[in-house]
Amino acid sequence: MSENLAQCGECPEGRVRDASGRCVMPEVTFASFILSLNTSALYHMGELPHPETGQRLVDRELAKHTIDTLILLAEKTKGNLDYEENELLTRILYELKMRFVKLV
Repeated sequence: MSENLAQCGECPEGRVRDASGRCVMPEVTFASFILSLNTSALYHMGELPHPETGQRLVDRELAKHTIDTLILLAEKTKGNLDYEENELLTRILYELKMRFVKLV
């Protein structure tokens, strides 16, 4: 099925076109990993709706767990990130912490 979609010019959701024109999963990078965790935390804080139901659910425990995971990554990668990676992680952690403390 993905080959048919590739021939008509559209890739399935979550996939991108590679240099040869095939629909593939995007490259895993540190930034994409951090952004994925950010999305997960926002979802668990009720900031993003469920993609199928549209419901917004709040699960403080899962949100905190995801933020704690990002904190662990920040600690373990300290001094090993380039400027852009460090800024992304620092900014996302700050924003998530601020949103988390505002949860009811």
